Amino acid sequence: MAHTIHVDVVSAEESIYSGEAEFVVLPGEEGELGIYPKHTPLITRIKPGTVRIKPASGGDEELIFVAGGILEVQPNLITVLADTAIRGHDLDEAKATEAHKRAQENLQDRTGKMEYAKAMSELAEAAAQIAAIRKLRQRK
Repeated sequence: MAHTIHVDVVSAEESIYSGEAEFVVLPGEEGELGIYPKHTPLITRIKPGTVRIKPASGGDEELIFVAGGILEVQPNLITVLADTAIRGHDLDEAKATEAHKRAQENLQDRTGKMEYAKAMSELAEAAAQIAAIRKLRQRK
């Protein structure tokens, strides 16, 4: 039997995923992280991007868009506490494109450092969501 690791992906609103996986790949603050069973314990921030989960039962990878949060890894458990989490098949390209456009406009209209940081954060989140949609589309 293959080694597995339990994965929980939750947002403030709901539990998005809970199950056994062969591996998980997600966007860590310092770069992409690949996590297999019996990984060394780790806590780090995650940035906007796609969490890829290879279910232990086989089948297609599960894609989940996250907009930042915290990752905790234990040898037999991965917990993703996401600021925002959306299942790949629930992503809306039109909304993501509109959010990207608004963020670019806000970046042009900013007046202070805080507004700049917020606009950059919104732009990064929208761009990551569009990238997740494109990745999902390529799999089909």
